[in-house]
Amino acid sequence: MMYMHYCKRCHRVYMLNGHKQTCPKCRDAITELKLSYMDYVTMNREARIQFTNCCSDEEQLQKLSTTYRMYKYSKWYKDLQSQQQLPQPAIIA
Repeated sequence: MMYMHYCKRCHRVYMLNGHKQTCPKCRDAITELKLSYMDYVTMNREARIQFTNCCSDEEQLQKLSTTYRMYKYSKWYKDLQSQQQLPQPAIIA
């Protein structure tokens, strides 16, 4: 399934499959948007430019963004949790 994301660093809207966490270009964190794929692709060029400009404003981006509710069940989240739970080696001086 396609989801819309915005990268603050690149100032770009991406159509990405799945609930991605990083920008495919710069690897910085990205924001998942409420806008559906079908709504985005039916926008004309001017509307897309205006939408991207709205995303560059932090206050508007908060209103346009969403949080993936099921992220705790995704593979990347489980992998991250298992890495964080690994015991750290003791440093003996």
